[in-house]
Amino acid sequence: MNDPYPQELARHVAASTGLPEATATRVVADVVAYFTETVEDFVRRRHGEMRLAQRRNDEIWPLIAAELGARRFSAPSLSERQLRRMVYG
Repeated sequence: MNDPYPQELARHVAASTGLPEATATRVVADVVAYFTETVEDFVRRRHGEMRLAQRRNDEIWPLIAAELGARRFSAPSLSERQLRRMVYG
């Protein structure tokens, strides 16, 4: 199976919501991507987003550490140093 998700799921979402199948397929792909993001990918993505928003690293690291606790994956508590190593490592 080369699909990142079952086509049956996209058809179900389209049928149950009334969305066009192409839109339902994008929604399913976005949800799958959200739930398969690794801790490292999440940290890198959020760091980049916050830097684009003109935040400084001393503000960013505590925010990312707090956000990790709300994610689906079970992330260990990470120090600022561990977070920096994921981004700059």
